[in-house]
Amino acid sequence: MSALAEQQQALLQALWTRPGQTAAPPLAALVAAPWQRGLGAYRTNAAALAERALLAAYPVVAALISADSFAPMARQFWFQHPPERGDLACWGAALPDFLAGEPQLADVPYLADVARVEWALQRSAGAPDAAPFEPASFALLGQIEADQLTLRLPPGTVVLRSGWPVVSLVNAHLQQEPTFDTVAGRVQARAGETALVWRQGLRPHLAACTDAEAALLEALLAGQSLLAALEAVDAVNAVDAVDAVAPFDFSDWLNAAVTQGQVLGAALLPFAPR
Repeated sequence: MSALAEQQQALLQALWTRPGQTAAPPLAALVAAPWQRGLGAYRTNAAALAERALLAAYPVVAALISADSFAPMARQFWFQHPPERGDLACWGAALPDFLAGEPQLADVPYLADVARVEWALQRSAGAPDAAPFEPASFALLGQIEADQLTLRLPPGTVVLRSGWPVVSLVNAHLQQEPTFDTVAGRVQARAGETALVWRQGLRPHLAACTDAEAALLEALLAGQSLLAALEAVDAVNAVDAVDAVAPFDFSDWLNAAVTQGQVLGAALLPFAPR
């Protein structure tokens, strides 16, 4: 290993070691003194970068735990889950599980699920571009059997189920709708919501979806046929009938989904979803 490579490795080791722990001697042996001031500057800058990067991806999480708590949490996460790529916009995927495992955040039990929704929005915004909207392809629905077809969904489409009103929580902070009083009531009632994240054009969107819609979309995202997706919906409809919930209507859903950019067209199988 070259001297420069050894210095770089020692610097990384020192940066990923918490202040106060013994990690400096290898660096001290390879870099001319004084090295402590430079290492301190690197660590301070890294902590600031970690906080800014996480704040950009998780603004609602930051609002829910306050700035005083968010900054030390970001530093702790930086040390436990250091970036593996140079682009910090790609860093932060592990934060939801990290939050779920933090005992001091136990009084905010919905925080991890909120983080999962925010990360889905972050990744949706940066997802690869898909083929354009193809309205003519919907003619296949009347020409080909459903077991040979699927529906094309936009890049970055994600379905996230939660036992908490995560869509309401995120939208209240980012869209000012619903009101915080309404959200507080839903949290108190522990009204679970299933989040649908998709991208229309270059803009990620978030909405709540029903169990039937979630079952349909999850099947399509898994690469299953339209027939299999509709069978998953039938299973949900059977349960909803017992609970006196109106059954899912595929035609009504499809019209709305196309209008909102949640479906880009129909396609023959095999088709690999993004």
